Amino acid sequence: MGMMQDFKAFAVKGNVVDLAVAVIIGTAFGKIVESLVQDIIMPVVGKIFGGLDFSNYYLPLNDQAAQLTLVEAKKLGAVFAYGSFITILINFLILAFIIFQMVRILSKLKKEEPPVEAAPATPEDIVLLREIRDALKK
Repeated sequence: MGMMQDFKAFAVKGNVVDLAVAVIIGTAFGKIVESLVQDIIMPVVGKIFGGLDFSNYYLPLNDQAAQLTLVEAKKLGAVFAYGSFITILINFLILAFIIFQMVRILSKLKKEEPPVEAAPATPEDIVLLREIRDALKK
């Protein structure tokens, strides 16, 4: 029973739960960014570059015909699918930029004003000299 109790203590720690939530949210967010890139950004980029679909860019490695779609060419053998790589790279860059902006905003929100430092304590000899001065004035 000792191992089960240790596992339970480990699993319910705040860090483990926070990590699990972050992974789930990150996965969902990744799907949103993937859809943004594939369904919105890449068609516009494709239109700018002549109406071509980046996802079907490949170099045949097994003498496939160049006019086949990527799926058909993969059925006939190995291909160098650089169009898919370009799409995934754009996904990554957008996701990294969005996460950077989120972290930047959160760090600004967390940033607290530095506490006002109290004036350094007056040395004892200065305090004694002030007391002597005040006594002499009286």
